[in-house]
Amino acid sequence: MKKLLSIILSSVLAVSFLTACSSKEPDSSQPNSNTESNTSSVVETEGIDIRIAGMKGPTSMGLVSLLDKSEKGESKNNYTFTLAGAADEITPKLIQGELDIAAVPANLASVLYNNTEGKIKVLAVNTLGVLYIVEQGETVKSIQDLKGKTIYSTGKGTTPEYALKYLLSQNGLDPEKDVTFEWKSEATEIVAVLKNDPTAIAMLPQPYVTVAQTQIEGLNVSLSLNDEWNKLDNGSMLVTGVVVVRDDFAKENPEQIAMFLDEYKDSINFVNSNNEDASVLIEQFDIFKGPVAKKALPHCNISFMEGQEMKSAVSGYLNTLFEQNPKSVGGKLPADDFYYQR
Repeated sequence: MKKLLSIILSSVLAVSFLTACSSKEPDSSQPNSNTESNTSSVVETEGIDIRIAGMKGPTSMGLVSLLDKSEKGESKNNYTFTLAGAADEITPKLIQGELDIAAVPANLASVLYNNTEGKIKVLAVNTLGVLYIVEQGETVKSIQDLKGKTIYSTGKGTTPEYALKYLLSQNGLDPEKDVTFEWKSEATEIVAVLKNDPTAIAMLPQPYVTVAQTQIEGLNVSLSLNDEWNKLDNGSMLVTGVVVVRDDFAKENPEQIAMFLDEYKDSINFVNSNNEDASVLIEQFDIFKGPVAKKALPHCNISFMEGQEMKSAVSGYLNTLFEQNPKSVGGKLPADDFYYQR
């Protein structure tokens, strides 16, 4: 187990059940009885305790209505939530069975699947692209305008790097020659660079774009990587986050997983339709500051996809990563059983 966890942690750094209707014969001894009387009984699936983990930011924001209802005793399952600062805090607990479901980066889901020999499955997509190119001027209006520029960003060796380099190459630029990358460890470092250098260009995720805009007057969003990816129209999507489940837990509790997916979809719909109320819950669960979340939510691309739609989106995205660096998805593309279908 220790060896397995070591492999995975290094990779990270890169509905109910219906009973049949029962019929009752009419009582002929009662002259006024109906000639036929049917009664049906519905037995609802009993909810269970489900342990969920997520990271600070958009990939956990869609959970907040579900978590709030659980605390109030209004959800079908009983959910407990663990918030982590980074994915490597989640993965050991998930593998060791201390967690049941987790919201993680899409490529990490593939890494976990490969490194556990299929013991982790993806349930749903929860977030599409959250990356943006920002600057204080107006020099960047297209991907091609990044030629010759220096771009400050976090995420070296992870999704941000792979996503931007893929877009650069698809737009005729050589990521290794036409653009200079300055990698930082935290978004706060990039905000500091933008404050000190009005000519700097950066790639930031939401909600840190909103944070930066509150601190730097005139900071503009030049490009949305999600929009640029969709322009390619190649059948893939820029998938930032997914929810995964332990395979044995899903097999033991298929009805409860179905209830979770229904409740999760409702939660995401609530968050997208009620930004103000959702932002209060986002702060309540310590996922992000409420005022920032309220402004950022329309740009966080929080989504819900499951089944075939999910498979198409995730498989297309993982394939683009695999072509750049097989290690980014765990060395090989996951098989069909990676994609959970109820």
